[in-house]
Amino acid sequence: MRIGFSVPQFGPFADPDRTAVMCAALETLGCHSLWVADRLLAPLAPPDGYPGGKTMPVRYATHLDPLLALGVAAAATERVRLGSSTLNALWHPPVVLARALTTLDLISHGRLDVGLGLGWMREEYEAAGVPWRGRGERLEETLDVLDAVWRSDTVSHTGPLWTVPESTVLPKPRQGPRPPVLLGGFTPPALERVGRRADGWLAASMPLPFFEALWAVAAEAAERAGRDPAGLRRVFRVNPEVTEAEAGPEETHHRGTVRQICDHLRVMCAAETDEVLVDLQLTTDSPEEFLDLAAAFLAELAGPSRPRQPLP
Repeated sequence: MRIGFSVPQFGPFADPDRTAVMCAALETLGCHSLWVADRLLAPLAPPDGYPGGKTMPVRYATHLDPLLALGVAAAATERVRLGSSTLNALWHPPVVLARALTTLDLISHGRLDVGLGLGWMREEYEAAGVPWRGRGERLEETLDVLDAVWRSDTVSHTGPLWTVPESTVLPKPRQGPRPPVLLGGFTPPALERVGRRADGWLAASMPLPFFEALWAVAAEAAERAGRDPAGLRRVFRVNPEVTEAEAGPEETHHRGTVRQICDHLRVMCAAETDEVLVDLQLTTDSPEEFLDLAAAFLAELAGPSRPRQPLP
């Protein structure tokens, strides 16, 4: 099992200097990866509400740009993988997105994992000037353009949404033929796309029957496309609500003691390449507590971790 944490970028952690110091500290603790998320705005009265029928956390209204935050994380670290879970791909023209991601892969010396998704908030699409309808088709063509830019010596693309004339687009990413591309989503079409053309799935900690049904869609799609489902990575995000008392067994995919939450994650991670992403930005306001909790999750999931140094 690989163990990753969120790049501090929301609410009280939306400070580039603090982000850099904390990313370096998380790497020192011994984690495998660091991941950014993507928010554009926080509507005061969103008509669609927040997924799961909850209220969107207030701290999501304060955020750092995910691509620039990844640049900060890349400069502050040397070893950890750096990814996005998830980057809302459709808010960027794909050629512009390819250039930014290539630059990040070069800055990080080949440590980038490209995690793309569609988001869930109509208001963000409206503010970005991107149609809400047809998101799946836009993502398919975005992936086509990214592949053309990254894989081809002479780049050319003609599609319903974008045209790229025969061009030279350099430099190429350090990772060849391209950085790994992981896709998010929790619907059958999203999982079908994962199996058909992605390197992995940006998933979440969830009840096992729900997970198994979704993963079966991806595995079957991979087999139909002549791909080996065992070669697909899975990254399970959890935004843990850590409690001192034990929670009920139906809650432990997101709520409970550190041990309960980790026990559920261990069950989900059936392959050596499976990874957990622990996002602690909704769990604490304190950098010190953030790092202490990160150390506790690492100790529970992977055994003893190196002691961390106090923050300057």
